[in-house]
Amino acid sequence: MPTEPDAAAAAQSSYQVRLHVGMPAAALEQLVAVAECVVLVDALPDDTESGPLPSERMLRAGFTNRSATAHAVLDAQARKGDRLPVDIVTPAAPDGRFAVEDFLAAGAVVDALAELGLDFSSPEAASACAAFTGLRGALAHLVSASPAGRAWTASGRTTALRAATRLDPTAP
Repeated sequence: MPTEPDAAAAAQSSYQVRLHVGMPAAALEQLVAVAECVVLVDALPDDTESGPLPSERMLRAGFTNRSATAHAVLDAQARKGDRLPVDIVTPAAPDGRFAVEDFLAAGAVVDALAELGLDFSSPEAASACAAFTGLRGALAHLVSASPAGRAWTASGRTTALRAATRLDPTAP
């Protein structure tokens, strides 16, 4: 179920790592205006969504750059010199459905943050992380079986789909 920034912020405000699933674009804009760090997670983004983001406090993430994103968050926290609240957001699907691929990718980002010591996670973020770690071995299958994954396959984007589900392919 989509969350509005005011309600979600209130429910998760005491946690450093927070998760907002299925956030509509208008709510995302409101969150970006007030949040210190927003990570937009879209496991299978449209080609048109790869451009720059409207705020320097906002990062894009997926399976392929989860560790780089976590390091960017840690660097931002070091610059701040204090705990940095991180709002992880999955976008609302056009048809309102739950996007399992985005939920798992959000969990991958939460896992990467935890590996760096940022592990004071809300129940929502912890649940996504547990889903990712528990289902990591089936990740490629689950994403390819999702409605978005099937659409990518049907449109001849099988190679791109496989690439999008690789975890940190360029990480050292």
